[in-house]
Amino acid sequence: MYLIVGLGNPEAEYARTRHNMGVDVINKIADKYKIAISREKFNGLYGTGEIEGEKVILLKPQTFMNLSGDSVIEFVNFYKIDSKNIIVVYDDIDTEPGRIRIKSKGGPGTHNGMKSVVYRLNTENFPRIRVGIGMPEHKNDLINYVIGNIKDDEYEVLKNGINKAENAVTSIIKDGIDNAMNKFNVQ
Repeated sequence: MYLIVGLGNPEAEYARTRHNMGVDVINKIADKYKIAISREKFNGLYGTGEIEGEKVILLKPQTFMNLSGDSVIEFVNFYKIDSKNIIVVYDDIDTEPGRIRIKSKGGPGTHNGMKSVVYRLNTENFPRIRVGIGMPEHKNDLINYVIGNIKDDEYEVLKNGINKAENAVTSIIKDGIDNAMNKFNVQ
């Protein structure tokens, strides 16, 4: 079983922001594989289904970004999910808009949602997909940049990353993390 987590903030005002790229990817996967994300448990909205013959849980933590790990650890413990089968998808300012980066493990960097997940899981050994949002023009405007609304033309570029991340999740499940990294990290 895989736990696929999309990091973001739960309220409607954050729905179309750079910080919710992880949630956008989960929504795309849910649409493609007809998985209803309609149940609530452990401070998360989730749905279960299958991708490439593997059982999956799609999770959108409802804890706000900085406490994402609180929801994730509850699912991991309840369903007894091995860390190699946890895929966390989140926004990344150090990756260009429209691109993604897959890693099999590693530190959380400056991303507070990932800091929470790493801290609560007590490991850095789980796959993650970083969806590029790029850097703001002025670094002192970072908060407004990540949680501010996105113009339509900018969102079209970001959707390329969302689509790639959705395909990367399937690739990780079907072909393994190393093959997925070789395929998607060069794009």
